[in-house]
Amino acid sequence: MRQPYHDHVVIIGGGFGGLYAAKALGGAPVQVTLIDRRNFHLFQPLLYQVATGGLSPADIAAPLRAILKRQKNIRVLMGEVVDIDPGHRQVVLQNETIGYDALIVSTGASHHYFGSDRWEALAPGLKTIEDATAIRTRILMAFEKAERDPAGREAWLSFVVVGGGPTGVELAGAISELAHHTLKNNFRAIDPSEARIFLLEGAGRVLPAYPPELSEQAARSLERLGATVRTGSVVSDIEPGIVTVRRGEVTERISARTVLWAAGVKGSPLGAILASRAGAALDRSGRVVVEPDLTVPGRPEIFVIGDLACFSHQTGAPLPGVAPVAMQEGHYAARLILARLAGRSLPPFRYTHKGSLATIGRAAAVADFGRLRFGGFLAWLLWLFIHLMYLVGFDNRLLVFIQWALNYFTCNRRARLITGKDGISP
Repeated sequence: MRQPYHDHVVIIGGGFGGLYAAKALGGAPVQVTLIDRRNFHLFQPLLYQVATGGLSPADIAAPLRAILKRQKNIRVLMGEVVDIDPGHRQVVLQNETIGYDALIVSTGASHHYFGSDRWEALAPGLKTIEDATAIRTRILMAFEKAERDPAGREAWLSFVVVGGGPTGVELAGAISELAHHTLKNNFRAIDPSEARIFLLEGAGRVLPAYPPELSEQAARSLERLGATVRTGSVVSDIEPGIVTVRRGEVTERISARTVLWAAGVKGSPLGAILASRAGAALDRSGRVVVEPDLTVPGRPEIFVIGDLACFSHQTGAPLPGVAPVAMQEGHYAARLILARLAGRSLPPFRYTHKGSLATIGRAAAVADFGRLRFGGFLAWLLWLFIHLMYLVGFDNRLLVFIQWALNYFTCNRRARLITGKDGISP
């Protein structure tokens, strides 16, 4: 007998938060509609490996319909939500309006240039598959241009990564590996190992959210890979081929044709829509300030989770924008919806921190599990294992495992493809 559906839950966004909420509602007495602009779930933590030729896009993405095909109460729609009408409990797509009884908004975040949006064209960030493939083209084209342009060789072989958080550290380490190992003997007019990779961080150390000893270990690992780490460095301007950096009272101009942005994020546009339509408060990064149960104040039927949510009730500081936070929030929102249907309530959301991992490069990573903190090869193996387990789909796990094994033993990155019409501007 077909199970009766008592409520309609609409989930906007098929990232970690939205997908885990949908899976938790699978088979429950609710009708679920999951809406996403893309038809796939993306494993964002490994985007940097696509951007540096270590993996292909399909290795870290899986079709949403395939993931949820066994959950018969879940409908997947590919579309873009352009408005939300809380008064009528409707979400508005470009050509359709869908009603809801409960709404979960999990649309993530985008790059934040702190008021200098003109830098985006010169220093792209890394959030989507398109970002990753465009960055891959920029990086690889820089070596191709250096091979043919002796006068501009130093600038072509100079790479600047802005932001010393996990993404910036991973990018800088992967580019260093590419230059010093993968591309060895691939060119005739240049030596790729002469590439300069700068990692710029405004704080006093890289990985500022990690304990100081792990930050120091990460910086040493990057230096061993050939990267130059500069902390206390604030980017004051970016022009074509030039990055202006301020370190205290000293200003420096770095000549570099490839600049990558990993310094900040801001909430998706739906945050501003919720502020306008539902009276939600936003923090400085455009994230929605939520109640202890992840709902919008005064709108108990609207949940905001993942990178778009500013949840500071647990420690006084917002939770970090990482996948485990979004997963746990998605699962909690689903449980609370089902509890309400059963006439029950739940305690406020509480995030369980299971540890933090960041990889620096080949056989090097750092791990923070509270009292247990370590780095090196063991941390790297643990990073590999956990990321494999979090990948959605057995085939993705198998493909990535095989690719990582080949990359490790051969120092090769098979996905070094230059795609797109424009490449990089000369």
